[in-house]
Amino acid sequence: MSLNFELNHPRKLRVLACAYACLLESGSPISGGEATLGWNLTGQLARFHDVWVLTATSNRQGIEAELKRRPVANVKFCFVDLPGWMAPLLRFPGGVQLYAYFWQIRAYFAARNLHRQVKFDAFHHITFANDWMASYIGALLPVPYLRGPGGGAHRTPEGFLREYSAGARFWERFRSFGQWILRKDPFYLRSQRRAGVILLCNREAADAVPKSLRHKVQLFPVNGISADDLAIIGGENKSQSQCSGSAHDAQPSSQRLFDVLYAGKLLGLKGVALGIRGFALFARRHSDVRFSLVGDGPERPRLEALIQELGIGNCVFLKKWMPRSELLVVMRTSDVFLFPSLRDGGGAVVVEAMAAGKPVICMDLAGPGLHVTESCGIKITPQTPGQTAQGIADALERLYQDRGLLARMGKAARQRVEDAYVLDKLGDRLLGIYESVLRVNLRDALKESASDRGGSFVKGS
Repeated sequence: MSLNFELNHPRKLRVLACAYACLLESGSPISGGEATLGWNLTGQLARFHDVWVLTATSNRQGIEAELKRRPVANVKFCFVDLPGWMAPLLRFPGGVQLYAYFWQIRAYFAARNLHRQVKFDAFHHITFANDWMASYIGALLPVPYLRGPGGGAHRTPEGFLREYSAGARFWERFRSFGQWILRKDPFYLRSQRRAGVILLCNREAADAVPKSLRHKVQLFPVNGISADDLAIIGGENKSQSQCSGSAHDAQPSSQRLFDVLYAGKLLGLKGVALGIRGFALFARRHSDVRFSLVGDGPERPRLEALIQELGIGNCVFLKKWMPRSELLVVMRTSDVFLFPSLRDGGGAVVVEAMAAGKPVICMDLAGPGLHVTESCGIKITPQTPGQTAQGIADALERLYQDRGLLARMGKAARQRVEDAYVLDKLGDRLLGIYESVLRVNLRDALKESASDRGGSFVKGS
């Protein structure tokens, strides 16, 4: 089907969005980055278009609670479910993805029925935000199709699988094999060919696209931050304030502890053990340093044992996951954010740390490798576990010794978020992408439509 499209008269588009994961409750994510992406991107589409969202019925309670708290105009949610006998799939690793695959089939029939009533102008597949699952709606619904942002092609470097438990190594290999199978799904291949644009969140995902389709690829982050959250996160930093609530922060800067922070799940793929070993090498040279790890997960016992083995229990602290408001306070009063993840397509917490004005030390891989530039952090190319741990230690040492560099990188990190990760700016980018795919001037149409009501839809117009 040709993607040429013309508006018969100025109006907002009627967009169908598929967001299996789409949930935000009480202003904080409760189902991880996928759900946050679904919610945020839906809200951005609704700034300019009338949007119908197909999502899982399990999201209903949270969505309705959030809409009661903060209504969103121009969005209708349509809840789709699978038979109850398939629910046990959700209890097993990898089962969620399999469940979502079958859910996509049920969602297509719901989309077909809606299209008969609404006559959609475009379809946008948002979540699951992976680059290997078929979109049955994208493959079969006769409207222009946009996909993403998503990822999935990124993998743990082979030499680092020994950092994982035996069970985690099995699932990493099973994940790769499953992706190989699903990328050959005829419905996946058809949907990729039909897509007017394929938005991807990291370079690894872009490199995995066949050459014949790479002209459709645009890099687009799966993580963003609202202007309101940017203002909150960008509160007074440790170097600017003495209101963090801990005694050492009231001391002169020369006597303060050098605080390193990690926040995220305690999983093998997050590379937390590498971070601890790198910090241990760094801490041998300094008595005024501290590493706080905020998170929960199955790796906690192994990490506790590693901390004791290395003899750094006096300066490395594992803390349970905390509400986002508390985490942001900890983030603002730290010096460096260390995120040694070996396989992370997005990395929302990295963007939040940058918004808080913190330089980031991370692997030059996937999402974090795209977020962080040389001006706002230090990226390590992982070759071996030993080399990577030493690279983390060297990066920490460099920032410890050069507080001017620490401040400059923190300022640059904040500026990068303001320039590239504010949600409304990402929404404006999406509007331009829709114009390109549909080959229309939506801005003039929206201005004319808005002027009829005495308002404007396009910020900055």
